[in-house]
Amino acid sequence: MDKRTILFMLCVSVAFFGVQYFFNPKEAPKQAVQQEKVVQAEPPKPLIAQSTSFSTSGNETFYVLENEYQQLVFSSRGGSLAEINLPLVSTSPNSYVNEIDFDREIVRNSPQNARFPLNAYQTPGGGSVTEGKLGGYYPLLRRGINGNSLPAEYYALNVVGDDPNIANANYRVTRFEPNLIEFQGSVGQAQITKTYSIPAERNGPYCFNLDIRVDGDARGLWLSSGVPDVEIVSNSYSPILRIQVTKNKSSDVDTIDLPKKGPIQTMNISPNWISNCNGFLGIIMDPLDPVSPGYKTTQIDGTLAPTRLTLIDPGYSLFKAADYPGYATYLPLKSGVTPFRIMAGPYDTSLLKELDALYDEPLKNYNPEYTAALSIQGWFSFISQPFSKFLFWLMEIFYTITRSWAMSIVLLTIALRAMMYPLNNWSIRSSIKMQEIAPKVKSIQEKYKKDPRKAQMEVMNLYRESGINPLTGCFPVLLQMPFLIGMFYLLKSSFPLRGAIFIPGWIDDLSAPDILFTWGQPIWFIGNEFHLLPILMGLSMFLQQKFTSKLPKDPSKLSETQKQQKMMGNMMAVLFTVMFYNFPSGLNIYFMLSTLLGIAQQVWMTKKMQATAPKKA
Repeated sequence: MDKRTILFMLCVSVAFFGVQYFFNPKEAPKQAVQQEKVVQAEPPKPLIAQSTSFSTSGNETFYVLENEYQQLVFSSRGGSLAEINLPLVSTSPNSYVNEIDFDREIVRNSPQNARFPLNAYQTPGGGSVTEGKLGGYYPLLRRGINGNSLPAEYYALNVVGDDPNIANANYRVTRFEPNLIEFQGSVGQAQITKTYSIPAERNGPYCFNLDIRVDGDARGLWLSSGVPDVEIVSNSYSPILRIQVTKNKSSDVDTIDLPKKGPIQTMNISPNWISNCNGFLGIIMDPLDPVSPGYKTTQIDGTLAPTRLTLIDPGYSLFKAADYPGYATYLPLKSGVTPFRIMAGPYDTSLLKELDALYDEPLKNYNPEYTAALSIQGWFSFISQPFSKFLFWLMEIFYTITRSWAMSIVLLTIALRAMMYPLNNWSIRSSIKMQEIAPKVKSIQEKYKKDPRKAQMEVMNLYRESGINPLTGCFPVLLQMPFLIGMFYLLKSSFPLRGAIFIPGWIDDLSAPDILFTWGQPIWFIGNEFHLLPILMGLSMFLQQKFTSKLPKDPSKLSETQKQQKMMGNMMAVLFTVMFYNFPSGLNIYFMLSTLLGIAQQVWMTKKMQATAPKKA
């Protein structure tokens, strides 16, 4: 493969990663739900101003149920969930959730916002606690910050309607036991009883039940998912809304377009469940009995429900509240009793498979298929999805051997290079042959420089006589592109990599960029963190160019074309360094190791071909 073809392929790669980095939308192209009727309503007015806070002892009382997977903080307002806090692995060994840098920084610099729960609360048996624990939990929902509470309409599992007072209604507790709490309240023309329970049997991790009884008129009443907090994945915020419906007697899962404004109401679709995910964690509302047709989504101004990330270096506004809107989903309620199963936790493949197996009922032809809530997003998701699944399956096998996700990435990289070894050999052999006849090609081009057509014909004749097809070296690269794309999405969106440590103090999260050191004042594009892995990856590309190129070392002997080739090679190394600067450390490890293995294969193949080449007389 000649240099121009190599540069072309590199440009294709740059275009791909450039699109992902610079144009990775918050709402990536998706298979949108087929909406038979969509009603765009006016954005809801906030119930209270952002600076308003409720008095725990007066207008709002909190109650807590807790197990090894969840801390559920209920509010007397709406009989809803004000907080869903997930214990970290350090707090609960059975937890799936690792601590990340944001958790550590908020505990260190803003401890008043790192209490779980945020407010004083009551426990079963009549006990009370005046202050929550410092750290040790991940807040799944957006919570109030700096002493300010969220409007109750943004709480999870609250009943909302056209009248803003509905979400703010006071409920009384009628039962409060170690694994159960029951609320009763009046909403408009209806009496509502909400019973939350954590079953002792046949209950999966991160799941609990909610039974809602509506006595009276349920028209216009909706159950809210709440607003998951923000997760930064590959330097972007990519929430995902999905819905499962039954079509032609089979279940089908679609991705819902993120609403630009809210609320958007969709009619004539009966959801089996609806999912609200922030990229790594989220909430699935699963009605176990059919609900009324329709569902609703809304975008919530980030200033009304600010993310906890606004607490990170607030003086420099690294994470502006307005840049991170929230999203909520709603299911309609009906008169009578409707049981719900609520999954609130990590969107981990193994966990969701476990839940699907636990709740599977073959005799009823029922399986929740929560694994379908996982979705690989992006411009090339239609290509990457099957390859990502295959690569993740391999990585899980390596994890069972090493018990380290970082080593799993290393072994996966080696395995992929081994799988592609014949194709890479084919490409390298073609490249070496092209370099060997490069002087002859240059001579022909110089001889016929005034007749480009003749020069092209003579070069093609030379290729034919030498048994070289300049396109053969491109096919292996093209065949590897789906694996490269699949690896890209796999390493930037797999939950097990979130918070997975490789080298403590440097690579503390394989799903986030490595951090060698930080400083105060942010710099454009770089921010306030120094990431070393992308630079090492760029250096590996630079070394690859040095080892694979046979250009004269003396700059004075380089032709204009060779100078351009050298400059383009250096530019590619710089461009990839820039584009990978904020990519997950796991992806940088993969790409750097793959490049180094490619250099080793190139050097070995070159020596082998030189040893077997006929000696000149």
